[in-house]
Amino acid sequence: MIQLFIIAKNNFKKNMDYQNIILEKEDRIITITINRPKALNALNQGVLNELEHFFQNESDISQIDGVIITGAGERAFVAGADIKEFSGLTKEIATERGSKVHDIYFSIENFQRPVIAAVNGFALGGGCELAMACHMRVAGDKARFGQPEVNLGIIPGYGGTQRLVQLIGKAKALELMMTTEMIDAETALRLGLANHVVPHGEEVEKAKELIKTIGTKSPLAVSEVIKCVNSYFDKNANGYTQEITSFSKLSITEDFKEGAAAFVEKRKANWKSE
Repeated sequence: MIQLFIIAKNNFKKNMDYQNIILEKEDRIITITINRPKALNALNQGVLNELEHFFQNESDISQIDGVIITGAGERAFVAGADIKEFSGLTKEIATERGSKVHDIYFSIENFQRPVIAAVNGFALGGGCELAMACHMRVAGDKARFGQPEVNLGIIPGYGGTQRLVQLIGKAKALELMMTTEMIDAETALRLGLANHVVPHGEEVEKAKELIKTIGTKSPLAVSEVIKCVNSYFDKNANGYTQEITSFSKLSITEDFKEGAAAFVEKRKANWKSE
């Protein structure tokens, strides 16, 4: 039985059994692999429950610099929701399921360390929406992105109608969602959906490279960047006000003093997250 680990103050501790994701930690980076390759890593309730548990139950993130989400096998990142679980769907169940997944994806989007999707194949429907909830996307050259929901007589329900517009703009987002056109990695890069395109199989290594670079920066500042950028898309927040709040909060930290001193002294900063 594989175990799910939650980050504790000094080490990993076992927290719950899981069978749908694999979690590995190396060099202050956690890689979460959605492990349903025979189903093209489709999002069933098991996967969603385990992602929810990881991202909503962290007690201390001081041990990590970032998280990578990828899919098992050669064909898919996540090829969508598990349609078999949609049988018997009612309005009430659909509302409950959509709200739950929205909360999970918000917890990814608001995670205090960078979360990068390493897209190694099909990222369709709920899988594309999962990738978009991450802070960045590294696509292999065999990756394919799409929102095919209208083919089923439904719409993207896991944040796709909002995040796709944020990433690539209204007109193109409407086109992709209404035509259900699947786009390749290079097109995703050109549109702004992907940050980088790499040869197939090198997605996780590129994501680790990005996180290692970010890991040399102030963890407090990185966290506030995430918060400020997300506030731009929050209708209940003023992004400029959040920026001033974060800027002023960081100005009295030990990390700011250390960063300024390291710059003047031309040395590497020793961050303490204080």
